[in-house]
Amino acid sequence: MTAERHIRAAVVQAATTPFDSTGAVALVGEWAARASEAGAELAVFPEAFVGGYPKGSTFGGFVGGRTDAGREEFARYFSSAISVPGSETDQLGAVAARHRMHLVVGVIERDGGTLYCTVIFLGPDGTLLGKRRKLMPTGAERMVWGFGDGSTMSVYDTSIGRLGAVICWENLMPAARMAMYAQGIELYCAPTADGRESHHATMRHIAQEGRCFVLTANQVMRVADFPADHPTPSGDDRPDAVVSRGGSSIIGPLGQVLAGPVYDTETLLFADLRMADLAGAKYDFDVNGHYARPDVFRLEVNRSPQHAVIAEAAFAQNTEAASRDAAPTIPSRGGRDLPEA
Repeated sequence: MTAERHIRAAVVQAATTPFDSTGAVALVGEWAARASEAGAELAVFPEAFVGGYPKGSTFGGFVGGRTDAGREEFARYFSSAISVPGSETDQLGAVAARHRMHLVVGVIERDGGTLYCTVIFLGPDGTLLGKRRKLMPTGAERMVWGFGDGSTMSVYDTSIGRLGAVICWENLMPAARMAMYAQGIELYCAPTADGRESHHATMRHIAQEGRCFVLTANQVMRVADFPADHPTPSGDDRPDAVVSRGGSSIIGPLGQVLAGPVYDTETLLFADLRMADLAGAKYDFDVNGHYARPDVFRLEVNRSPQHAVIAEAAFAQNTEAASRDAAPTIPSRGGRDLPEA
């Protein structure tokens, strides 16, 4: 028999440095070092940890208009975002390599003139394994973040297990969850900005539904952690007033709570994940297998990258190829089908 495999996983519940990606990258290094010292092979960081989750900002947007001050605020937010890949992802890769850890980090990604809420995956050799862009920004997030597409809905086959992420309220999207279950996700990471108790209930449900380990990470932020001119969403401008309360946790594949939830304080949560529990959990419920009923239900997922502009040469080649594929054929004497004249 092979040795039973355990993975020591960590969830980071911490404050970050909004509008300051350099400071946030340094914080990832500090928290990763602490997790590594405790033997963690995986560390999951909150949504928008690098770049910041601008809770309370309106960016001067309202139906039918925008303000000059809001544009200035967006410009500041834009300047704190990072490119993926880029110099910051190289630095984060160096952190992962230094501690021989897998890192899952929420970032604000800048691509052209658009920002995306993104999660990046880093291997223990420092490799950028990939990224996951949030499909559906929630509410006012749509004013400042673009929409991801299915091309980043990937699950990565790593040395510690099949690793993927679903971001914040995407976890309420049944089709998004099913797309991840279909790829055999084992380590389901859920970086979030939702600190409500109902979010914890959702995490427990997903662990039971997907028969996977769920690791959810949220920031703990206070008014003093934001720039002095940042609006206070609750109207409470005391420096110690809580803006984001955490609620991070680690859940087992039968919905059992392994760590957390913890509120209102910075902390590291740890759990030793017994990977054999995944198979045992699917004995009586496999959402993508014996419980799926594909004769009744079917989900189609478009994994193709979506582009607003297709280069003319590529368009012409695609059109020509499509025309060839669509042409009716007649059998030739040599057994090879030829286009009909």
